[in-house]
Amino acid sequence: MLQLLGRSPSINVRKVLWLCAEMALPYEHEEWGTDALSLRAPEFLALNPNAMVPVIRDGNFVLWESNAICRYLAARERSELLPSALQARARVEQWMDWQATELNTAWRYAFMSLVRQSPKHMDAAAIADSVANWNQHMSLLDAQLQQTGAFITGAAFTLADIVLGLSTHRWFMTPMARPALPAVAAYYERLTEREGFRRHGRNGLP
Repeated sequence: MLQLLGRSPSINVRKVLWLCAEMALPYEHEEWGTDALSLRAPEFLALNPNAMVPVIRDGNFVLWESNAICRYLAARERSELLPSALQARARVEQWMDWQATELNTAWRYAFMSLVRQSPKHMDAAAIADSVANWNQHMSLLDAQLQQTGAFITGAAFTLADIVLGLSTHRWFMTPMARPALPAVAAYYERLTEREGFRRHGRNGLP
């Protein structure tokens, strides 16, 4: 059976948990990253030398990086969440990569300060810059949703919505000033109709 390693509150672990819920995919979950099971333990570093979660074991196959895991599992199950048509798939992967690079980079400093209360992230100017950058990227997402009218790449729910849905939830949960983005707000409510998002996304965790 598929094994998932990682602490449940992690936003990246929740991507995989939500995907498994969408596909009704059975798995065993091990809570790594707690005090009892350190990510610096030799047995974990042998799986992922980056000391980060999630990690999956599928038989003898080990994979890390949450978006890569999501793509792998959707392709393994031949799920419509990752389209088989070349251009449709490329569009889904484009938005997944945007989430992992551009959007994540924008929110990181503000989130670490305003939610995690990290002593290393308390520079007021850097916080303001991060908030502004985060809001600007969410405005790009709003513009995309205005065009599609439903989900990130069109009428169908895809892997892009799993990774960006969790990012959208984090944006709403962070205590900061944010612009009114009607398409993003409607999207957030649309995602909340899905049981997997209620369980692993909009569940009180940022």
